[in-house]
Amino acid sequence: MSQAEDHESTRRDFLYYAAGGAGAVLTGAAVWPLVNQMNPSADVQAASTLRVDVSGVETGTQLTILFLGKPVFIRRRTQEEIDAGKAVPLSDLIDPTAENANLAPDAPATDENRAVPGQEEWLVMTGVCTHLGCVPLGDGAGEFGGWFCPCHGSHYDTAGRIRKGPAPQNMHIPVNKFVDETTILLG
Repeated sequence: MSQAEDHESTRRDFLYYAAGGAGAVLTGAAVWPLVNQMNPSADVQAASTLRVDVSGVETGTQLTILFLGKPVFIRRRTQEEIDAGKAVPLSDLIDPTAENANLAPDAPATDENRAVPGQEEWLVMTGVCTHLGCVPLGDGAGEFGGWFCPCHGSHYDTAGRIRKGPAPQNMHIPVNKFVDETTILLG
């Protein structure tokens, strides 16, 4: 092979690699907007968390807010409600799991596993009946002093656990935590 042919071969290889590299960059530039459009928009990301000021919630009362399109019950329970929740044997429960997104999926439905960690007087749960998605009535409604869904007759206790009726699960607890003494962060 002569030096001229070797030079031509090197030049040809360079042109192939340059064209291939440019093609890869152009393909990436064309595909990126299509992939990026699948990311959540800024308003959706902003709605994925919510800070709730609970300084005005008195013991024995409940605040209902809307989070991710669903009502969320934030209840400041009385000592009697806490004691009633703790007194229930797990064998009496229809759903023995906590249904708490803050815990392992198989965590037992004890009163402690349903309350905000370290803040047993606070109960934060998605206010949706697990039967057909109705919004239960609160403030001691139903046979167990918690919530009652009048649509189909589901009764929940003071820890939001299903005790009677067609609902198959306890009311779900969203990811939540206290970020200071009066603010709960949802999501």
